[in-house]
Amino acid sequence: MKIFTNYIKGMSYKRVAFYILLGLCFVISVYFVHHNYSFYDRTIAEVIKTNIEKSSEIRDEHQNHDKLYTQHIVAKIKNGEDKGKFIHLTNEFTSSGAYDQEYVVGNELFVSIDKKADGTQDLTGTIKDVKRDKYVLTVGWIFIFILLFVAKKQGLFSIISLVVNAILLSYALDIYLNTSHISLLFICSISAILFTVISLLLVSGFKEKTYAAIIATLLGTFITMIITYFVMKITMGNGLRYEEMQFLTRPPQVVFIAGVLVGSLGAVMDVAITMSSSLFELYEKNNDIPVKALKASGRDIGKDVMGIMTNILFFAYISGSIPMLILYFKNSSSLSFTLSMNLSLEIARALAGGIGIVLTIPIALYTTIFFINRKRERV
Repeated sequence: MKIFTNYIKGMSYKRVAFYILLGLCFVISVYFVHHNYSFYDRTIAEVIKTNIEKSSEIRDEHQNHDKLYTQHIVAKIKNGEDKGKFIHLTNEFTSSGAYDQEYVVGNELFVSIDKKADGTQDLTGTIKDVKRDKYVLTVGWIFIFILLFVAKKQGLFSIISLVVNAILLSYALDIYLNTSHISLLFICSISAILFTVISLLLVSGFKEKTYAAIIATLLGTFITMIITYFVMKITMGNGLRYEEMQFLTRPPQVVFIAGVLVGSLGAVMDVAITMSSSLFELYEKNNDIPVKALKASGRDIGKDVMGIMTNILFFAYISGSIPMLILYFKNSSSLSFTLSMNLSLEIARALAGGIGIVLTIPIALYTTIFFINRKRERV
């Protein structure tokens, strides 16, 4: 307790005010998500009682065994005209839980209320979805607290840049959906420039290493997009399966390239700032370090970063397809058919991102050396 008191006394007023503000935001947000029912247009009901009415064994055409349960739920309506009334719901779920789940007391559900034909007070309805904002908020605050604990001031700026970038992306997509004559690639290109500048300036500050990272990121990303575009033109997109985009009313090729642009930007930015920060750190430790030594160190750093970041990209893209891969293999689909149907776009994205990483390493190396030489001339 004494150590904690001494730590509080040693903090500046600005830091104390920040922690108080952060605590208030945490309390207010938690209170809000537990009492925000009136902000929803859809009816919300809280489960207060459940029981299993019956169960049965089921088997599909592939002889897969499962167990089906019928669950009766009594829930209390939390908003709307029927607020405070009880509603009876029926939920069917399986042991596998592939497309359904069992609900427990305390779960909050979005429901639709059936019209009362007989004039009774017993409401019935259908479950539409689960209200998950409490869980999302919990995970979000855990992320914020860990980021602030580890990165402190830079972590705060990272959170700010993340929020700003999310708003920019939402606004950019909204412009594209509501405007027919503006290209998605043009919108994403402008967004990528803004993402890069905002993120790096907020996290790393107005420094030479930041300017070098910004230039390297933009050059690496857009050169990658040009290469990807020409490869798709030359090959006419053979081997790419756009079935997952079949419900789009826009050209899937353009949407795919725009996704590659935004997806590869993060990895390219990471490589650029790593190279720039590392080389500037070497220069700050020894202002007389020769350019030849900087180049050699940059190449070694690039080799280490290149393999790790390429693997990170690959796993990040592939991880989302694991459920579909299991489903296809479970239904006796061949390896080639399964991979072509589910991984063609992910592998293409990973390869494009890998090209961006490889290209960014020399670009970041020579861009950073250029800024280091400029700084030397001013000293």
